[in-house]
Amino acid sequence: MNETREKDYRPEEFESRWAELWAGREWGAKPAAKAARGRYYVLEMLPYPSGTLHMGHVRNYAIGDALARYMRMRGYEVMHPMGWDSFGLPAENAAIRNRTHPREWTLGNIAHMKRQDQRFGFSYDWSREVTTCLPEYYRWNQWFFLQFYRRGLAFRKKGTVNWCPKCATVLANEQVAGGVCWRHEDTAVERRELDQWYFRITHYAEELLQGLEELPEWPERVRAMQRNWIGRSEGAEVDFAALDGRGGELGEELRVFTTRIDTIFGAAAVLLAPEHPFLARHLGTAEAERARALVTARAAGFDPEAAANKEGFFTGLYAHNPFNGERLPVWAANFVLTGYGTGAVMAVPAHDQRDFEFCRKYRIPFRQVIDPVAPETAHAAPRAEELAEAFSGEGWLIASGGFSGLANREAIARMTAEAERRGFGNAKVTYRLQDWGISRQRYWGTPIPIVYCEQCGVVPVPEEDLPVLLPEAVALTGEGQSPLASSAEFVNTTCPECGGAARRETDTMDTFVDSSWYFYRYLDAHNDQAPYDPAVATQWLPVDQYIGGIEHAILHLIYMRFFTRVMRDLGLVEFAEPVRRLFTQGMITRGGAKMSKSKGNVVDPETLIEKYGADATRMYVLFAAPPEKDFDWNDQGVEGIHRFLGRVYRLATRRAELMRGGGAAGGPRTAPGDVALLRQAHQVLARVTEDFEGRWHFNTSIALCMELTNALYGCEPGLETGGVSPAAFAAALRILVQMLAPFAPFLAQELWREWGQAGEIAAAAWPEADADLARADEIEIVIQLNGKPRSRFTVAAAAGEEELRRRALADEKVTAALGGRQAKKVVVVPGRLVNVVV
Repeated sequence: MNETREKDYRPEEFESRWAELWAGREWGAKPAAKAARGRYYVLEMLPYPSGTLHMGHVRNYAIGDALARYMRMRGYEVMHPMGWDSFGLPAENAAIRNRTHPREWTLGNIAHMKRQDQRFGFSYDWSREVTTCLPEYYRWNQWFFLQFYRRGLAFRKKGTVNWCPKCATVLANEQVAGGVCWRHEDTAVERRELDQWYFRITHYAEELLQGLEELPEWPERVRAMQRNWIGRSEGAEVDFAALDGRGGELGEELRVFTTRIDTIFGAAAVLLAPEHPFLARHLGTAEAERARALVTARAAGFDPEAAANKEGFFTGLYAHNPFNGERLPVWAANFVLTGYGTGAVMAVPAHDQRDFEFCRKYRIPFRQVIDPVAPETAHAAPRAEELAEAFSGEGWLIASGGFSGLANREAIARMTAEAERRGFGNAKVTYRLQDWGISRQRYWGTPIPIVYCEQCGVVPVPEEDLPVLLPEAVALTGEGQSPLASSAEFVNTTCPECGGAARRETDTMDTFVDSSWYFYRYLDAHNDQAPYDPAVATQWLPVDQYIGGIEHAILHLIYMRFFTRVMRDLGLVEFAEPVRRLFTQGMITRGGAKMSKSKGNVVDPETLIEKYGADATRMYVLFAAPPEKDFDWNDQGVEGIHRFLGRVYRLATRRAELMRGGGAAGGPRTAPGDVALLRQAHQVLARVTEDFEGRWHFNTSIALCMELTNALYGCEPGLETGGVSPAAFAAALRILVQMLAPFAPFLAQELWREWGQAGEIAAAAWPEADADLARADEIEIVIQLNGKPRSRFTVAAAAGEEELRRRALADEKVTAALGGRQAKKVVVVPGRLVNVVV
């Protein structure tokens, strides 16, 4: 009945046809199915154009595209753009290797990766495409720099910076992990003194921290990483008078930051960061060389938590403890950092583990001043020499002068007040977060719009002179100073203020500047008067759903939050947080290892398309595991998805006449199998809809679609015998194909065409689950004995708790376990299980 000749599933015959058609499609248009419910902005992190998509890209984009397609079918106007984070060191290094210009290499890669995106059927609105290495984009990087500069948020200073010898450029603190470069895990980072440009992100430290509480739909792991990176510490700053080797005053103070002023009577030494300015002023040549050696060694993979790594030396100088008058030795210590607090700490070995390890190593004597036992309790006084490790917990002060006997929390407040009253200290909040160094000594980046004039000093380039263009003819060697410094044409200019001779800044901006605001530019990509129109941004922002890797938690994701706050203060937006909901997808490995060319375990997406098709490839990365989990690649898995799609295709083409005819239009559904088939179809539809709206368990959604396909195959003979009506069969098959449309868009669209449906399935309304049809007459209840499944029974869906309890206790396995005794406890979870505690 209503059977036509089935077709073999050959995705290569129709996928490329639809891909070519969709390449010119304006996916941002309002849905045709119904009036738009509202706007929805779904965004995947834009890629670096390295030359080809990898499977991590495919997974990222398959997740975002499935959501974008679903939301369009739900009736939303969807913003789903794509662009290219196209400045950066890899292009420059590739240009050196291949003797080609970075622009040529980059734009060639973009063209290839864009074709790959289109071949996968990712529904991006290419009319909004952004390429960050083009002047029409980086002009606005420079514009933002000028706004930051005018507000005191962009500034230049000499500082100790991270230097990667292989990159031949500065790295931000966030780009150093374990003492090595984030790009070159075999290259130890050095510390150098350089004049650098910074963005004052610390101005927003507290707001960035508090704002995390306004992001309940961000992963807690990301929020925790940002909290830790911002690193808020409440404490006090205390001035220790510096003394020479004989105890004479040097006429300056060593300001120490501590979160435990209650332990100051137990201070055994003052420890300074090796690069602390005090040491540069007072150390002799030999000691200064020792300090520099500590800095160099620290950069080479230093782990401050490893006891063996703690190194230092006595400087021959002393400091006066203002609370008890003791003279404390001043040491240089490699685990004290200039970027945290003041770069000086008091060592309290009895109550800080790092201090404990350092002082035990160098045999610096110390005492215990916090007792974990209340003073009214009779006990022996603790002895510092008996400690196996530092006691860092709460307690009561001992050996602390007039503060002895106080609970340490009360003592902190009183001692801070005492320091303020006597004028040698004050309460202080500090942050681990440091200002963002944006200067890079490379060519392929945004030129910093600053000139240096002997008469006028540092002068910003006027806005009307933007963009400051990268020169084309520059020698790239990967060594020495910034390549821009070798271009006399670029360097030599005139001062905008006095008209005299001046020279341009030759550093370029960190490429994380480019990615801190690109999602705003998508909204108004062709605006040549402003980075974007605030009125347009208001319509779409904040981003409803952002999708990317966890590795960006403390780089890109914190920088974009900072940029948005500056935009707010500039009057460009009215909100502080740019993204409502964040999702971090898991990694795809192969053979248990991260995919890389050097390991020879890379999976080529184009090869998979040729063999299995784009639908099977993108659907497999959604099916293999929940999208937030890592999974190991399996060739048999994508082959299995290919076979499943083939089953759907053959069934749907075999029944094309039914779908084109009256069967799909409705009619009586009275055949014996109708209720069961439609119930399963609507149950699956309800679950898949729920997954899209909430938990994103696309793997279970696809598995349910497989089960529904099996049910349709099982019901198909009933079309001939009357076991299932054509109307019910057609309705279930239509639901199946519409549910597959976000996951396998080429297959769904081809079947839509085969069925003679008007327009595109992407514009059709998402089907609505019928709650009455989906409701089961009977349900299966699991019986647990002491929490372990032991039996099951079927019962009416409307059965109450007492009925479930009675049926469970009557089960033969339960009665055997009870052996005539009463159950200790019976826990009923309606609709799911009964747990009998024996």
